[in-house]
Amino acid sequence: MAIIAIGTAALLLPIAKSAPGATPFLVALFTATSALSTTGLALTHTPDYWSPFGHVVIALLTQIGGLGVMTAAMLLALLVAKRLGLRNRLLLQAESPRADLGNPRRLLLQIAGIVLRCEAAIALIVAGRLFFAYDYSVGRALWYGVFHAIQAFNNCGFTLFPDSLRTFVDDWWICLPLTIGVIIGATGFPVLSELARGWRTPDRWSVHTRITVFGSLSLLAIGFVTVLGLEWRNPETLGPLSLPSKVLAAFVQGTIPRSGGPQSLDYDAMADETLAIVIGLMFIGGGSASTAGGIKVTTFFLLAFVIWAQLRGEADVVVGRRRIAGSAQRQALTVALLGVALVVGSSLALLGFTSGIRQYKVVFETISAFSTAGLSTGITPHLPAGAQVVLILLMFVGRVGTLVAGSALALHARHRRYRYPEERPIVG
Repeated sequence: MAIIAIGTAALLLPIAKSAPGATPFLVALFTATSALSTTGLALTHTPDYWSPFGHVVIALLTQIGGLGVMTAAMLLALLVAKRLGLRNRLLLQAESPRADLGNPRRLLLQIAGIVLRCEAAIALIVAGRLFFAYDYSVGRALWYGVFHAIQAFNNCGFTLFPDSLRTFVDDWWICLPLTIGVIIGATGFPVLSELARGWRTPDRWSVHTRITVFGSLSLLAIGFVTVLGLEWRNPETLGPLSLPSKVLAAFVQGTIPRSGGPQSLDYDAMADETLAIVIGLMFIGGGSASTAGGIKVTTFFLLAFVIWAQLRGEADVVVGRRRIAGSAQRQALTVALLGVALVVGSSLALLGFTSGIRQYKVVFETISAFSTAGLSTGITPHLPAGAQVVLILLMFVGRVGTLVAGSALALHARHRRYRYPEERPIVG
């Protein structure tokens, strides 16, 4: 909340706006929240409305949000003080449960290294393409490369291009690096760290890494096949494109819904069947401890294993010869149901604020905000102020996490020193 307030104040400065006049408070607040939550929904046309200073503020907020507020703070403390105290180590452990308390310096530098290497590689490829193929100046090409590399890796949808990536829908050198950055950013730092150590030995991977990797690959395949099959003949999306361009566009738009990023096709022009699959992919989101939102891949597939074990009448939920703890199962169920409740309640609220907008567009925008995907059918700037405030709250909760937000609002836990007698109600 503090960083959102700072970002809002920076965007309210006259230097942050490209044209004369004051920036409305709600526009600055919405943009700062969208950037820090790595969403990308916008009330204005980003390339024209904000000045270069405003673009830098958006990029910095996106980078901080993608790293994680606590991780970014710990990196800053490490750079300033050269060491971390016990309290900071415990805070880091709270944000990254797999963190090594014995050597947090190595962990933080590893995270920073992954981020900087990935973003630098993406930025150089995109900048080189813009310079050699589109006659951008060196400085402009480099800045556009850096800005969009930050947006891609952190799964955020802000763009400096006038129509997002639609101009480059058939350009492999622009779309493919940005999409790969989205995939890497949505994988999660714990999984990336484990893969870096032992990607050749999947039989030794942890359950978390197995679920994340194989679950993500399954969802990527579903998104690709869905967009390619359902939009193949759509004259407003894939229809006019050549076969290689259709494959590229389907891959990009089948990947983006799970986490967020720039759009190469117009979602408002897609078939309702495609949007239904996209909504489901957005709600699931990316990997845990990643730059993506949603209820997370681990949550979704862990619940699938719970259902499978229940249908087979097994007492334990087993994944990869490992028994899943009951607390993890309850946590997954809580996150999923809180997500459903938030989406349903917020959709009803938005429908109450709006009139004349098709219901599926309202649901699409709601889930996009909650999952921090940042995809839009174009209705966000036209929503009334009350509806935009609802989206701000959704983006905030989506980035902080439903479990964290729910715990913050819940009453203080009471540890009972007794247990009630057990009873089994009829279920189903």
